[in-house]
Amino acid sequence: MSEVSRPPASSGALRQLALLLKTMRPKQWTKNIFVWAALLFDVKLFKPQPFLRTLLTFVLFCLISGVVYIINDLVDLPKDRAHPTKRNRPLASGALSPRVAAIAAGIILLATLPLTLWVDRGVAWILYGYLALMIAYSFWLKNIVIVDVLTIATGFVLRVAAGVAVIDAQRFSPWIYVCMTLLALFLAIGKRRQEIVLLEGNTGDTRRILEEYNLRFLDEMLALVSASTVMAYALYTFSAPNLPPNHTMMLTVPFVLYGLFRYLYLIHVKGETDPPDVVVLKDRPLQIDVLLFGLTIFVVFYVEPMLRGLGAS
Repeated sequence: MSEVSRPPASSGALRQLALLLKTMRPKQWTKNIFVWAALLFDVKLFKPQPFLRTLLTFVLFCLISGVVYIINDLVDLPKDRAHPTKRNRPLASGALSPRVAAIAAGIILLATLPLTLWVDRGVAWILYGYLALMIAYSFWLKNIVIVDVLTIATGFVLRVAAGVAVIDAQRFSPWIYVCMTLLALFLAIGKRRQEIVLLEGNTGDTRRILEEYNLRFLDEMLALVSASTVMAYALYTFSAPNLPPNHTMMLTVPFVLYGLFRYLYLIHVKGETDPPDVVVLKDRPLQIDVLLFGLTIFVVFYVEPMLRGLGAS
């Protein structure tokens, strides 16, 4: 009688590795792009050392945020199994072993945390603070109304701060911190709204904190934060120091307006239920808007000064 062939152990290990990577949510690593803000606005994009240091900081944030997602999924395992979409995640579905996920998270942290000290001591403290804050969020802070979205926003600001610290930015205006905080609040509130819409009121079995919110409250918060974001960014474009004296940065304001309006259109008119970071990855008009915003900043900070210098010579 012939033995039933078994798949090699290596294939099972590779599958667990692939599921682990999925649990670390690489699609959401787009949030870590805020690390690059200081490099761009401090006009150091083409300087090799600041670029490499920022790249390393970006990678470190991706790894540590990936560990945070693993911890969050382990903590929320029973609730995720009752969620209409989260139950398909590797841990909630049972495809990935919780033991494997916990061990992998520990290994990644043991390898990553000392490396942050080698990159920059200031960045290391910011990353340690981010990790501690997100662990506190996973266990406690996400269950406190309003504090939960403020904590998410703080995570974005810490990404920006790490980018500033790693290149010792000199031209980075404090206005950018204000704008990033408001934008992060907009994204966090939008995410809460999408969760409530997706769950259609059945929030108790998945996330108890969602019972503290309703669509009217969240929509009013979105309106307040979006208006504040536009105002703060507009003030930055013509009042922050170290900007071009001809106020060409004001050309970027329409792109900020369009991006906010486009997202509001998608959730209110089109019934979009994905979180904002996922929406950006799949909505072409938003992608074009972000690209044009970045290109305009590049022209204002890099191309225009070069042309002025050539004209003066």
